[in-house]
Amino acid sequence: MNTLEKYEHTFKALADKKRLHLLHLLSRRGKTCVCDLTEELDMSQSKLSYHLKILMDANLLVRETKGTWSYYEINEVEMDRVLSDELCCVFKPGFNKC
Repeated sequence: MNTLEKYEHTFKALADKKRLHLLHLLSRRGKTCVCDLTEELDMSQSKLSYHLKILMDANLLVRETKGTWSYYEINEVEMDRVLSDELCCVFKPGFNKC
């Protein structure tokens, strides 16, 4: 997957209000059990799993499984890449940090 395709995949994952809310929640809470997310987001387990999978596929989340529960947190490395000067260089090649 080339750089533009990777960003396309990432932005598609970010282009949903529920997923943005989920990312915002995880950025404030840190590692959180999926069981707590269903209550917090008032979302069924199946619908939440759908959104979590999209964010995982875009490498925006990290999952840790403990017993029967999964815990999710922001993938800081990937989020820093998305919010980095690198992205500016893709869309603004003359940007002074490129």
